[in-house]
Amino acid sequence: MTGAGNTSRSASVPQGYDVLVLGEVLVEIHAETALRDAAGGTPARVSFSGDALNAAAAAVAAGARTALLAVVGDDELSVPLLARAAELGVDVSHVRRSPRPNGAYLLCADTEGDRAFVYWRTGSAGSTLSVEHVESWRELLTGSKALITSGITGALSPSSREAVLLAARTVHEAGGHLSYDPNFRSRLTSRGEARTLLARIAPLAGLLKTSCPADALALVGTDDPAEAAARYRALGARTVAVTAGADRLLLDDGTEAAYLPVPVNPDPVDATGAGDCFTGTATARLALGDTLADAVAHAMAAASLSVSGRGGTGRIPDFTETAALAAAHRAHLRGTGPARTGPART
Repeated sequence: MTGAGNTSRSASVPQGYDVLVLGEVLVEIHAETALRDAAGGTPARVSFSGDALNAAAAAVAAGARTALLAVVGDDELSVPLLARAAELGVDVSHVRRSPRPNGAYLLCADTEGDRAFVYWRTGSAGSTLSVEHVESWRELLTGSKALITSGITGALSPSSREAVLLAARTVHEAGGHLSYDPNFRSRLTSRGEARTLLARIAPLAGLLKTSCPADALALVGTDDPAEAAARYRALGARTVAVTAGADRLLLDDGTEAAYLPVPVNPDPVDATGAGDCFTGTATARLALGDTLADAVAHAMAAASLSVSGRGGTGRIPDFTETAALAAAHRAHLRGTGPARTGPART
């Protein structure tokens, strides 16, 4: 896979976006202490995040013309929420409104990718996402090079699940690229429902980014990254990227499965959103014509840099910085090469 869209398709839709991101944006409340130690008077700050906004911001930083397809509330926080997205360079002109509150979540600094967040999502504006919204965005979807969406979006409500599937099919049938992160959340959905959604969407995915053991154990029943990648590919995903801890990633493109070392961040602050940064960067670079190897190298570098910030959009690295780190990391590894999990598959 060398790109996300073909030349004739892009030329026929000159105003199309490089990347569209379908999903949820959230009000982010960042506590200054571990959540289990929170007490009256614990300091906290408000920001804005959600996997869709995190990925969209990363795609913009990687050079892609990017729009957010989401539903936000009509409360007072919608104004700064959309302002923050626009500040990050994301086109929010297609965002829809709902007379519901925006979803929110509480978190604390996390350097290890811990998923101990507290969410308030029931009845949120984001959960009203529906096939009617997707139909209103059909021209955008058929004219874009790539779409990013996730299992979180599909788990928000039955209508959101159908919206994710319709959007994925629309882009796929139009010749575009789909990036999908299952992002299993046990507080949002059951394993059975998540596996059903995965089985329907994997055959449409050009890139499936997932974690191991968290996602892999729940969705494909293994804590081995290579086996997890093989099982996701058996479901139909063309390329699978499995994060296996903070320092390595398993990439399986159907010809080989290789462990790739991630550039080390010497000063980690918070890993929140690092996976979304990876997906947004990789998808953007594929849409802009990078090879898979280059797109993934850039994505790993961007994700590593992002860990120096707090919250999902606290540190979105400029592509110049990302490219420099990717190049330095490759130079450091030159002559050794990644460790392979086994012989190439045909």
